[in-house]
Amino acid sequence: MYAVIETGGKQYRATPGEAIEVESLAGDVGSEVEFARVLAVVDGDTVTAGKAAEGTRVKGTIAAHGRGDKTIVFKFKRKKQYKRTIGHRQNFTRVTVNEIV
Repeated sequence: MYAVIETGGKQYRATPGEAIEVESLAGDVGSEVEFARVLAVVDGDTVTAGKAAEGTRVKGTIAAHGRGDKTIVFKFKRKKQYKRTIGHRQNFTRVTVNEIV
């Protein structure tokens, strides 16, 4: 059984017992979090999506906060002596999915 949830403008596949890394959420490590925006629920051969999946909730626990790998952004214009290097690290929250209700 798994659910497709949306948080932070992105979609994630949530399976009970597994950890997912989502966009940064407010809350301390160990606190409970609930995702109300469930797009689909798959249970064996049964698929529930759209309006039928609206009442479903995914509950989890915040396991950690962190930052992802550094991405290098390099800007360059030839013949103009223009070079700029900028780095970026995205914040994330690791959530352990407890149950799909």
